[in-house]
Amino acid sequence: MARHLITSALPYINGIKHLGNMVGSMLPADVYSRYLRQRGHDVLYICATDEHGTPAELAAKELGLPVDEFCAQAHDAQKAVYDGFALAFDYFGRSSSEQNVEITQHFARKLKENGFIEERAIRQVYSPADGRFLPDRYVEGTCPHCGYDKARGDQCENCTRVLDPTDLIEPRSAISGSTDLEVRETKHLFLLQSKLQHEVEAWVAAHEHQWPQLASSIARKWLTEGLHDRAITRDLDWGVPVPADTWPELAAEGKVFYVWFDAPIEYIGATKEWSDQDPENRDWKSWWFDVDTDVRYTEFMAKDNVPFHTVMFPATELGVREPWKKVDVVKAFNWLTYYGGKFSTSQKRGVFTDQALEVLPADYWRYFLIANAPESDDSSFTWEHFTATVNKDLADTLGNFVNRVLSFSRKRFGDEVPAGAAAGEAEAKLGEEIARLLAEYEEHMEALQFRKAAAALRALWSAGNSYLEEKAPWLEIKTDQEAAALTLRTAMNLIHLYAVVSEPFIPTSSAAMRGAFALEDDTATWVTPEEARSLTSIPAGTPFTVPPVLFAKLTEDDLEAYKERFGGQAE
Repeated sequence: MARHLITSALPYINGIKHLGNMVGSMLPADVYSRYLRQRGHDVLYICATDEHGTPAELAAKELGLPVDEFCAQAHDAQKAVYDGFALAFDYFGRSSSEQNVEITQHFARKLKENGFIEERAIRQVYSPADGRFLPDRYVEGTCPHCGYDKARGDQCENCTRVLDPTDLIEPRSAISGSTDLEVRETKHLFLLQSKLQHEVEAWVAAHEHQWPQLASSIARKWLTEGLHDRAITRDLDWGVPVPADTWPELAAEGKVFYVWFDAPIEYIGATKEWSDQDPENRDWKSWWFDVDTDVRYTEFMAKDNVPFHTVMFPATELGVREPWKKVDVVKAFNWLTYYGGKFSTSQKRGVFTDQALEVLPADYWRYFLIANAPESDDSSFTWEHFTATVNKDLADTLGNFVNRVLSFSRKRFGDEVPAGAAAGEAEAKLGEEIARLLAEYEEHMEALQFRKAAAALRALWSAGNSYLEEKAPWLEIKTDQEAAALTLRTAMNLIHLYAVVSEPFIPTSSAAMRGAFALEDDTATWVTPEEARSLTSIPAGTPFTVPPVLFAKLTEDDLEAYKERFGGQAE
């Protein structure tokens, strides 16, 4: 079995993330990780909070907290939400960790040693009102490319173009709002990406055949426009310090590395954090440094993060001239919109993950988001669509099947799985259909096609309902109890199958389905199509219970209440 290294884009520390962040990175990474673990692979799923840069400083300032204290609290708050969504990270670290500082500074020293970092004098925005230079997000203004009037000095949230603060039209300080800005000279470190252009092009060409078109097209666009040398230090109080042994003058001035230089390195740093907790049994270097070809590295991210992971970070790794593991597959997502408008952390528009868990349990959200993942293009969240999906797929197709099978069997045959007749033509036909659909489900999961995988899973659930309607045990029992018992025993085997194969999508509900059966040794981690064909994993005589309702149907009153609380349209 291969070893699978999986990372998702690091969530910024400033505030609880919205549903768009969840479906564009962490949730699909979790679904894929769970699936691979079930199939017997060695999986390491690493994530962390991205804690450096201006967002952290600005958010801390707004709350009147020291930035390190703010980050510690925000990390715990975010982790609690991700636990609520049942995200099964192997480790959820922090980019402010000692390990990330150590590895980031090592990367910088090596890049300088190899001729890919140089010190340059540049002219930078300075605010007399604030008494300081204003790096990237400390400057806001109008994007020169698309006209968006809330663009930040590092990237336009609207058109995703990477910017420099001096590019902005009508710039203003994000601290004081002052438009009385000057441009003064200061010194910074530059990563000489232009010298690495051809190496990055060759690397992308060798790997992009494994990426979805969204990821490869974004990488190609950047490479076609040409890689530019980029400042990788900032004038901030919070960040990975420039090492004094290499750049004493800049270190004395308090320069720190740009957040987009150290954030991707935190994937490695967080793995070392994980390893340092149990160094005798965990070897972080076996995943990242001079690794064998059996490590397959998959990254999950929304499209605005793609340039940094397909061009900038690979350039950094290539320039270090050490055998660091580079990504094999970049699974990129478009945006989930809220009634056609953008979810926005900064503007608090849309449903946020903590609010979502206040409304309904995680499985409702996990299934809906993955079943409607914005893979080929942007997709829109509406409460009407959410309610209809929950009611049709989760409550009616899956939940009702589980409840009526187990309730009817207990009422007519008691608290053990009935024996009944031997399987017949209908069961053989069902087995073939289940095997076919399960193979399709596996194929889509392996290909990271999540919407198609969800459709195949839904079809598996529907096959059980079709079988039940065809056999109609509530009618069979009037004339042939053995036939009715066979139908119910077969349906219970389907429930156990659903519990196993639905686990990546709806882990809590899957555990409830599996827990309904008192099997002496239920060690099934996966069911192959061939195994599923026989539908015999739950033998007659197995005690069972009827679990609470898995998914409650949402009413018109619920729908109206959600729309009233969160808004029924984009602002």
